[in-house]
Amino acid sequence: MAGLANADVVADVLPVRDKHQFDEGALARWMAVNVDGHEGAIRVRQFRGGQSNPTYLVTSADRTYVLRRQPSGALLKGAHAVDREALVQTKLGPTQVPVARIYATCVDPSVIGTMFYLMELVDGRIFWDATFPDVGPANRPEYFRAMNATIADLHSVDPASIGLGDYGRPTGYVDRQIKRLSQQYTADIAAGRDANMDRLIAWLDGARPRNEGRAAVVHGDFRCDNLIFHPTDATIAAVLDWELSTLGHPLADFAYHAMMYRMPSHIVAGLAGADLSTLNAPSEEEYLAWYAERTDLADTSDYDFFVAFSFFRVAAIFHGIKGRLARGTAASPDAAKRVKALPELAELAWEQARRAGAPAS
Repeated sequence: MAGLANADVVADVLPVRDKHQFDEGALARWMAVNVDGHEGAIRVRQFRGGQSNPTYLVTSADRTYVLRRQPSGALLKGAHAVDREALVQTKLGPTQVPVARIYATCVDPSVIGTMFYLMELVDGRIFWDATFPDVGPANRPEYFRAMNATIADLHSVDPASIGLGDYGRPTGYVDRQIKRLSQQYTADIAAGRDANMDRLIAWLDGARPRNEGRAAVVHGDFRCDNLIFHPTDATIAAVLDWELSTLGHPLADFAYHAMMYRMPSHIVAGLAGADLSTLNAPSEEEYLAWYAERTDLADTSDYDFFVAFSFFRVAAIFHGIKGRLARGTAASPDAAKRVKALPELAELAWEQARRAGAPAS
């Protein structure tokens, strides 16, 4: 299904949930001083989504904003860095990568309780289903090409040239991700343990990609439902949800996106089990070839490893949601659905590790 990100946005917002309320008057006063062109009263409602960071629709008499903020309560170290989301979108603004305009960022938690930023509401469509069911077969390949081209264009940006040379360490991305996510998994006592996650972490600790690769700006969660498409054609108006962005391995970032080919649609937007021929959608092999051609990538031998690594990342994220749900800090009403899918997702992640060469256990 697709939804208009502007004209039909009311269908995606609700009154602010009790645990995510804040002083709207304080926000309005801060905006009057810090947002160019803003004046007058505001109305605040909350989007249904926002698994990690609560997200709100803020309207005034002549402008509409999207507000992203940290959740309240105990947070894992380095998580929910909404100031980084705002920074990377600001720096990418002049490039070929489509992003929303950032109006202002507030790192002072005394204003509404946690740090936040305000960005524009981009008009267009969000597709929650990777099969693009509202698109005819003749046009469907163009939507896949648009996604492929956009992530390739992101990875083609020279980080230093746009002031993001220090946005992350230029090497060791995979090692850091494995270490950090593994530590978060084991430290989150409230979420418990999973046997498949345990064996996956043990395998990842000894498995590494053959090529470190050059450092690129990586999105970290590039999926069709984190993209706003033009209202009528197959162009991307904005890439959303930059919380996991950093400097990293571009093929790892692409594999996370292309993981949709092996992901069941009931977990996150996926194509597993879909009839690609009937859909007139590219195969996984074709999709990888498109990316390799656009980025001049000669060696894709680490691709299966990175897909397994990507499944681990999603499973670790879902495990984190389980912990937040147990602690009462989960931002989205869909959190319970994610937690229910965790055992299946962890099993799928281990299957990908086996496909990438992990031994039977």
